[in-house]
Amino acid sequence: MKSEVYSQSTCIVSTAAYQYYIEGKKRSEIAESLGLSPSTLSRVLKRAKEEGIIEIKVTEPFLSCNIMEKEIREKYGLKTVIVVPIPSELRRDSLKIKKQVALEGARYVQRIIKDNDVLGMAWGGTMYYLIQYLNPCRKVDANIITLHGSIAGCNKNLEVESLVKRTSMAFGGRCEMITIPGLCSEEKYAQQQKYLEQRGFLELFKKVDISVSGIGSLYPEMDSLLVKTDYLHVDDKKLLKEKRVCSDLMLRFIDQDGEECKTSLKDRTASISLEEYKQIPQKIIVASGEQKALSIRSALKGNLVDVLIIDYYLAQKLLEFEDRNI
Repeated sequence: MKSEVYSQSTCIVSTAAYQYYIEGKKRSEIAESLGLSPSTLSRVLKRAKEEGIIEIKVTEPFLSCNIMEKEIREKYGLKTVIVVPIPSELRRDSLKIKKQVALEGARYVQRIIKDNDVLGMAWGGTMYYLIQYLNPCRKVDANIITLHGSIAGCNKNLEVESLVKRTSMAFGGRCEMITIPGLCSEEKYAQQQKYLEQRGFLELFKKVDISVSGIGSLYPEMDSLLVKTDYLHVDDKKLLKEKRVCSDLMLRFIDQDGEECKTSLKDRTASISLEEYKQIPQKIIVASGEQKALSIRSALKGNLVDVLIIDYYLAQKLLEFEDRNI
């Protein structure tokens, strides 16, 4: 009997819960109208949930996305995982999925970047759309740099120079670009490295706070834009296939264990080294498409990701591989 005397009325609990969760009233307004102190109102709202007077649930597909985010994050020790919900009717619309994922990537970058940060960017189709979604009203005095050289012969909209210029315009910050080819002959490698040193990129790479990139898929099918744009010579493609290269990241070719493949391409590439890349505090990979599941897995196994932003079906496929121990 005494406990009932000293506890708040169930009617008050339900009224407070209704006004707060359904009507959206402010806590101060509710407390005043019901004659409750702020601390008492907090206890009342907590009780409303504990006693089932109010039920809070996450609906599908958002609930499944949240569950997969937690599972991937805990399995690989990532800082953040964002699984973008995709309606079933869009499952085969790869462009719309790519745009949805790119939008979330843009939002994430703008949430975390701050003045004086060094943001390193890579090339790619997803990056092209990500930049379109940057909010130009959110200016940040950051330094935007390319993390690798030019991709000769590819679509100009996907060129890393173009991406970095547009990103710096959106943020209102500064930009630094590597203008030499991303891939050179063995004879020109020393000259390539000299250029990176003289322009200060070897030191800049060490100062990168945030990197953002897509990832190319090379296994089981060679679906990467590096292949589709004829960036690679026929002999290079053959070599990568023989080595069972799984993915490309920053123009570096990664095997299924997340290690850089030992090929002649490694010493012909103007790009941040994989060892230097691993030191970046926030390595963000933004990707879409179920075919990239093994590519993402290779990057995760190599500790090449801190923040992963992917679509629902890619996350689903990634977890299927884990369940089957592929």
